[in-house]
Amino acid sequence: MSSENFVKEMAETSVKLVNGYDNLVQAGEVEVGATPKDLVFRQEKVKLFRYRRDTPATVATPILISYALVNRHDMLDLQPDRSLVKNLLALGFDIYIIDWGYPTRADRYFTLEDYVNWFLGDMVDFIRRKNKVDKVNLMGICQGGTLSIIYSALHPEKIRNLVTLVTPVDFSTNDGLLFRWAKDMNMDRLVDTYGTVPGEFLNNGFAMLKPMMRVSKYMSVLDTLQDKDKMLNFLRMEKWINDSPNQAGECFRQFMKDLYQENKLIKGELEIGGEKVSLKNLTMPVLNIYAAEDHLVPPAATIPLNNHLGTSDHELYKFPGGHIGVFVGNRSQKELAPAIHKFLSTRD
Repeated sequence: MSSENFVKEMAETSVKLVNGYDNLVQAGEVEVGATPKDLVFRQEKVKLFRYRRDTPATVATPILISYALVNRHDMLDLQPDRSLVKNLLALGFDIYIIDWGYPTRADRYFTLEDYVNWFLGDMVDFIRRKNKVDKVNLMGICQGGTLSIIYSALHPEKIRNLVTLVTPVDFSTNDGLLFRWAKDMNMDRLVDTYGTVPGEFLNNGFAMLKPMMRVSKYMSVLDTLQDKDKMLNFLRMEKWINDSPNQAGECFRQFMKDLYQENKLIKGELEIGGEKVSLKNLTMPVLNIYAAEDHLVPPAATIPLNNHLGTSDHELYKFPGGHIGVFVGNRSQKELAPAIHKFLSTRD
């Protein structure tokens, strides 16, 4: 590079730095979770929120959303123009969502049974009482979908329809690095050492699954800061990514050992509270949505669910995107909520 070009490039970079800094200062505190909601119920650190509606719901059966324990549910409502929650509300649903909270060392002994039968179960029962209905629609995302499947198989009489999104069910696959690594990790040593598994530890592991993606993202950050809208999108996503709760040790231990390492759910060997979990008990209609380019929950971990159900009323929906793009991509805003609405409203 000639000295003239070098000076020119440095001058352009300086201008970008100044503009980027100005945009950052003007942005102030970046918020996620755009849609207003109210706290209606809680157990320990686990909270149940109900999203506000301006008009009565047109779909009679309310939806309970169960997100993953390892991330925050704000991904479903990141900003007004990228919000599955807002899109579902516009289509006439009454929506509740579980906030799993931030476990501390005091919560290390909560088990998978506690999360399924106590926390999730109490939320389902509250909504049934509140709305005077026998059954609710349960929508589970990622790990929250696995919890929803387990609960629905144990209590099918309380679930009208089950919707799963990017949800792992068959953990035998080696299509994703996460599934390969998990099979060889010493989960007992990890949990016994930490008690409550740090969210930062898990976040670093997720980042290692696609390291060059992270490098590329930060190499382009200076250009991103030049556009206020792109910058805000970037900051919201970064805030969500880095807001990773710790994990209750005993629940994490069983989830990783029984599912990732021993694949007990698909085999019908998983026990919760002394009761075997059989996928054949899923007799309600099931909509199973997977992402074709998902590197966290590959299609091979999701698709097999439909082969083990106890109902013939089920659909498999392929979304052409990645694990996060299902919720925040441009295509998602037009396609995902209407697909869910079509499935649930015709079975309401």
